[in-house]
Amino acid sequence: MFPTHILRTYSRFILALFFIAAGIGHFAMPEFYLRMMPPYLPAPYSLIYLSGIIEAGLGLLALLPNQFGRAKWGMIGLLVAVFPANVHMALNPGLFPEFSSLILWIRLPFQLIFMGWVGFALSDNRLKKDFT
Repeated sequence: MFPTHILRTYSRFILALFFIAAGIGHFAMPEFYLRMMPPYLPAPYSLIYLSGIIEAGLGLLALLPNQFGRAKWGMIGLLVAVFPANVHMALNPGLFPEFSSLILWIRLPFQLIFMGWVGFALSDNRLKKDFT
């Protein structure tokens, strides 16, 4: 098994790439994200582009060792902020025929798993010795 600090380093890199790619996706496929947007939120395109900038920016931040804490709490905050969009998707499966209803519901608890991944990947290796 890999030592934890090596697993954390690889995990952090994959997480950063995921956030960067997802952020870019807001600009490449804004219509998809528009369907995710709950109708009660104002200025949906502005929110789509803003969240894309934040998501990609947090991914970049996660690559900077002195910014792990900011990236971690920013990513967790973003995951909480976009949770209503995931609920909207689950409650409106007709808007997302490309996904099964089950997948849309599974996304909801997966947000907690994703937050755990963020917490693990962005823990600062320098603050503690790791002998695993």
